[in-house]
Amino acid sequence: MGRIEQAFARRAAEGKKALVTYLCVGDPDASASVDLALACVDEGADIIELGCPFSDPSADGVAIARASQRSLGRGGGLAETLAVARQIRDKSDVPIVLFGYYNPLFVRGENEAARAALSAGVDALLVVDLPVDESMSMRTAAASHGLGLIPLVAPTTRPERVARIGTLAETYPIPFVYYVSMTGVTGGAGASDVLATAGAEAGRVRKTTNRPTVVGFGIDSGERARVAAKEADGVVVGSEIVRRIERGTSSAERLESVRALVRELRTHV
Repeated sequence: MGRIEQAFARRAAEGKKALVTYLCVGDPDASASVDLALACVDEGADIIELGCPFSDPSADGVAIARASQRSLGRGGGLAETLAVARQIRDKSDVPIVLFGYYNPLFVRGENEAARAALSAGVDALLVVDLPVDESMSMRTAAASHGLGLIPLVAPTTRPERVARIGTLAETYPIPFVYYVSMTGVTGGAGASDVLATAGAEAGRVRKTTNRPTVVGFGIDSGERARVAAKEADGVVVGSEIVRRIERGTSSAERLESVRALVRELRTHV
């Protein structure tokens, strides 16, 4: 098994769920991103999503959009995101997902982007704006370098498209499925009933695809994580981490605030 699969298997053996934490790389700077990622790992995160900043983050709310703009304004982008991945990999065996939008990968070239991601220690790609039906070129390039390509499923996704993911998983590496808890963008606080429904839907997606399924969007506290994770295989938390980084007035304050959140999340899932 790869690192991501091992992370899910380890938590399942413990009767717990996987915790995935997101960072926008380069906010406030590359060195801080490395330190913050390793702090998340220290506090119990199982998988790190490294967000590649992008000028038009259409799936993201204002917190992550602001973080992307700050990172881009100081020269951040795909090259820096991969450099941060390499620095994390040099210090930790934590699974790393490169999270972003298709344009930077397309400009780099799908095969070259996948090769560079593998070299940096990345385990899988999650390309937010690349639908399953249009993903085969990128999926093939990723697979040729041993990388997974993680699909997203939303409340509006038709059953036949979920089944298509299961079919793809028989041939291509899909380490997990990301279930988006609500329509709209990241950053909103999900109501308990919405997150409970999302968790139940994630459980059904797992049965259809035979792949672990995590819930993201709207999870900003340990209690909300607990509700979402009840029938899912794990949860993703991003916007609240980004907000805490944004509010921090020093490196020490940012680190402790993020550590406190991840500790809280870990005790609930």
